[in-house]
Amino acid sequence: MNKKLAEYKVMPAVALRGLVVFPGSELSVDVGRPASVTAVKAAMADDRNVFLVAQKDIRDDEPELDDIYKIGTVSEITHVMRMPGTNTVRISVKGLYRASVAELMQSTPYLIMDTKRRRNTYIRADDNEYSTALIRQAKDYFESYVDVAPQMSPEILLNVLMQNKPGELADYIAANVLLEYQQRQMILNELNPLRRLEKVCYMLANEGDLMKLENEINEKVQKNIDKSQREYYLHEQMKIISDELGEGGSPEEECDGFRTGIKALKLEKESEEKLLRECSRLEKMSPTSPEATVIRVYLETCLGLPWNTSTQDKLDLAAAKKVLDRDHYGMKKIKDRIIEALAVRKLSDGAYGQTLCLIGPPGVGKTSIAKSVATAMGRKFARVSLGGVSDEAEIRGHRKTYIGSMPGRIINAVKSAGTKNPIILLDEVDKLGSDYKGDPSSALLEVLDGEQNSTFVDHYIDLPFDLSKVIFITTANDRSTIPAPLLDRMEVIELPSYTHEEKFNIAERHLVPKQIKLHGLNGNMLRIGGDAIHELISGYTREAGVRRLEQQIAAICRKSAAEIVSGEKKRVTVKADDLEAMLGPRPFIPDTIEEPSAVGVVNGLAWTSVGGEMLQVEVAVMDGTGKIELTGSLGDVMKESAKAAVSYIRSNAVKYGVDPNFYKEKDIHIHVPEGAVPKDGPSAGVTMATALVSALTGTPVSQYVAMTGEVTLRGRVLPIGGLREKTMAAYRMGIKTVIIPRKNLPDLAEIDDKVKGALNFVSAAGLDEVFDATLLRVPEGGKTVAAVMTPKESGRNAIRI
Repeated sequence: MNKKLAEYKVMPAVALRGLVVFPGSELSVDVGRPASVTAVKAAMADDRNVFLVAQKDIRDDEPELDDIYKIGTVSEITHVMRMPGTNTVRISVKGLYRASVAELMQSTPYLIMDTKRRRNTYIRADDNEYSTALIRQAKDYFESYVDVAPQMSPEILLNVLMQNKPGELADYIAANVLLEYQQRQMILNELNPLRRLEKVCYMLANEGDLMKLENEINEKVQKNIDKSQREYYLHEQMKIISDELGEGGSPEEECDGFRTGIKALKLEKESEEKLLRECSRLEKMSPTSPEATVIRVYLETCLGLPWNTSTQDKLDLAAAKKVLDRDHYGMKKIKDRIIEALAVRKLSDGAYGQTLCLIGPPGVGKTSIAKSVATAMGRKFARVSLGGVSDEAEIRGHRKTYIGSMPGRIINAVKSAGTKNPIILLDEVDKLGSDYKGDPSSALLEVLDGEQNSTFVDHYIDLPFDLSKVIFITTANDRSTIPAPLLDRMEVIELPSYTHEEKFNIAERHLVPKQIKLHGLNGNMLRIGGDAIHELISGYTREAGVRRLEQQIAAICRKSAAEIVSGEKKRVTVKADDLEAMLGPRPFIPDTIEEPSAVGVVNGLAWTSVGGEMLQVEVAVMDGTGKIELTGSLGDVMKESAKAAVSYIRSNAVKYGVDPNFYKEKDIHIHVPEGAVPKDGPSAGVTMATALVSALTGTPVSQYVAMTGEVTLRGRVLPIGGLREKTMAAYRMGIKTVIIPRKNLPDLAEIDDKVKGALNFVSAAGLDEVFDATLLRVPEGGKTVAAVMTPKESGRNAIRI
């Protein structure tokens, strides 16, 4: 009967939502739209044939001709059933053949369309082998799909295996696998059976891979669900056991405890509301979830901060001075500055605050003085080491969304101190680094700025915390490496290196008693004589501070403890002569002046991070072609100073009695021992110029004179830095006269009184004055004397202090 059907046929049409019917398939369809129900009734009244075509947009309630696909399936309605309580009709249909829309005959009250039957294209004989192979491949893909597809009927698999026509096989597979309706419509549109089956193979392969991935995901999810259920079950058991034992409480009780703690802090309204919101979030979460743990730790951290806890300052100046004098010898300048700060705080009711920056070489007591300040004021003390810190988050903290997040070092220090007004020592602030993670020195700007730190926000806490009551003390070894904006926010106090006498008093009063106690000894068991301490300072240490000295004293204590415990001695008394047996040969032999004068050898003074040093500049003049040799690991600045000195002497050769052709007929070698130690800086300019004139004229230079200063091409002597350390080195080496730039005269106020009393200071504005003070002359009597050696001889340029 189907063979006699005309190519064109007018019949009712039903637009399907998200559904495609294939020829040969049988399925049930729920029809609920009035127009579709009316079309079903009209088909039942005629020959039961209806045109089923998918609409493009499933949200369209009244599709027009342009809203539906062009190809659908003419189907026979085999059964109709009205759903109880609704206007929906469920129909069972059987797909007959493909058809396309030729013309829309009627749109209301239901769709009537003129349809044209669409037949499969013929398969050429040349394609039979390809068709067979494609059918086999399609069946293989389908079997693989069935392995991962949920609840696939064995009957469907059997029907697929029995089907040997490519077009019917493609339609049957497409009707029974999980495909989007757009994909099914693509297969319905294809009239070439081989191409249709190729598309089905591609879709089967793709869907099979997706199904495998979905199954793997489902297995992982199921495992996690099983694990969560197990953890929840165990957690509930633990909670019941804890309740029976009277321990712990429910999550609600925990959150109530957090709320009570938050309200007790009496924070600002915004901060309190934020913490209460976190409590509400925690209450709604499973106690075992990772996010609940993050929130719980965050709340515990916030509640652990001393928001409104502070200590009462002790502002008794006499008591504070007593504490400082007890803990530290000398350091008058910094002690006076601390007493001044306490006095201002007492008058201003604690509102005044200033960050102090203690700059000095290692081992001079920067860290210990900060602890003494805390003791004197009765405040808690916390130390933050900043050496090597290169991550801004170390200062400001990590945001709590990251795994392992924590507050920054500043908030941690406040928390560990337990009060909102501790003294925090920021140690080694000059050794901060910076990289792609940020610049921690920039983050410190807000921390140390008294105008901004009252609302400091740590990234982890994410709430403003008042740091204005905190006293920050920073330490550094090198001022030049501290960023300028950071240095501008601090009051710098420089701690110079200790003199020999200061080291002796520190060792006798503090270091020796401390080490004796640490090693379980007492004054009756061990006594270190004063001569031994002097020998330790001069022969076994060479440093600006006393750290190495303390280590040597600790070594003596260990040796003595071993002798006492072994029963060799009951009491040990250490003298200078005993040190070699206990500590070995002295590593530092004091430099001595071997001869009172020398030609081409001049004593210069240098600054190092561990104090001052004396450097000799040696010049040798030889017959040659005018070459200048510079040795001794000299830096670029020092080499330029040597060249400037040579040029000045060339331009003033006649004035100083130098052969004007020396630059052509003489080779000059300038050497600065020790050769393995790198040296640089401009302050050796006057030393090199003096040594050059001495060597070129054959005039000796007194070895009891040392000098420092930068030289220009016009012979001017410019000021230098580190004068205190340099003069201390001169005092240590037995120098009698020190020549300094005239513009450094105000710096003499910073020099130790004992050094002032032992040295003659000669100020010079130009090289003429330097040469007058250093080059020795031979009078008619034949006795060599210094041009300027005493204040009386030096006139207005000599300063005897």
